Amino acid sequence: MPNLNLDAEALYRQLAESVKAGLGDADNVAIVGIYSGGAWLAERLATELNLEGQGRLGFIDVSFYRDDYAEKGLHAEVKPTQIPFEVEGATILLVDDVLYTGRTTRAAINELFDYGRPARIRLAALVDRGGRELPIAADFVAQTVTLTSDQQLVLGRDDDGRFSLTVDHA
Repeated sequence: MPNLNLDAEALYRQLAESVKAGLGDADNVAIVGIYSGGAWLAERLATELNLEGQGRLGFIDVSFYRDDYAEKGLHAEVKPTQIPFEVEGATILLVDDVLYTGRTTRAAINELFDYGRPARIRLAALVDRGGRELPIAADFVAQTVTLTSDQQLVLGRDDDGRFSLTVDHA
């Protein structure tokens, strides 16, 4: 595989510009980040879209909603879902770091509907690595990459909030 040199900060800026342009005329916007990388991205996006201070930022942990829960068991770092706004009728920007099979996105949508019926859900991902198992596509994506099935793309966040991307082997 060619050596991927992904500048996570540059990709974030590209994603943020795309999201700002794409949500410019949307009403009742709220952001929900999928733990953990999607939550980090959502925090920064909420700040840039002036939504953070308005209680329009939420976080979701899909651990109990995954269709492979029985197979994988409970992840050691389950975090509580926090949706501090009314989901009913909202335009939700669902944010994840890496879009792969689509199963995490499906689980997040299922959980969101437990809180109400949004007017619309838009999906933003920093990187799309292909390999979809479900018919799910991001509305906003900064880059598409190809990885082998034994590789995973991992978003990191430094103490100063800067993002980094690394390729790990499963």
